[in-house]
Amino acid sequence: MSARNPLVKGVDVDSRTRCSHYHTEVDIVAIKFLCCNEYYACYYCHQETASHSASKWPQDQWNEQAILCGNCQHELTINEYMSTSNCPQCDSRFNEKCSNHFHLYFDVTNESS
Repeated sequence: MSARNPLVKGVDVDSRTRCSHYHTEVDIVAIKFLCCNEYYACYYCHQETASHSASKWPQDQWNEQAILCGNCQHELTINEYMSTSNCPQCDSRFNEKCSNHFHLYFDVTNESS
């Protein structure tokens, strides 16, 4: 467990990082945005409350800790997060439908030609 509890910004964020947009039992992941180095509960929270546009994490930075488990505050790298459906620290289940939104946070385009 992390010794610190990063601030998670957003709209009506609860103690497990759920927000007004995503608030089911498994919506317990916050994303650190590359553009501001701040955790937000979701893309829409960033869009509504930040004073700037979001930028996506490039693939060469996917080893950065940028994912926060809302249950235990453990920080995961983007690669770790993209390859699991549970927190490696507390085993809490993450929403598997979040992978549908990876393109909002991470540069998932394959630009190799």
